[in-house]
Amino acid sequence: MSSGWVRFGGPSLSYHQLVKMTKGTSSFGKRHTKSHTLCRRCGRRSFHNQKKTCAQCGYPSAKTRSYNWSVKGKRRKTTGTGRMSHLTTVNRRFKNGFREGTQAKKQVKAAVAAA
Repeated sequence: MSSGWVRFGGPSLSYHQLVKMTKGTSSFGKRHTKSHTLCRRCGRRSFHNQKKTCAQCGYPSAKTRSYNWSVKGKRRKTTGTGRMSHLTTVNRRFKNGFREGTQAKKQVKAAVAAA
């Protein structure tokens, strides 16, 4: 009578008197509600429906969720891991001293200059 079986009643046992106490396969079939949905900021399925906060990025908080105890987690989400669509243009403009309102000088061909 070991291995998780619980007996009710007297010495005579029937199928209906045995109850299996399990936390495994039979319990997983009852899971049909979702506690997390898609987050609109990070795109992961980490936005808690009742708390209304994202477990991954911390949305709707203004600052992105990151902790020093997770060095790898910070490395995955830091600057340079995405498109950097704005920073790439800023970097190019920085090399030229943020000049504006000028036009490039016309380049003379080498053959005309040599002749």
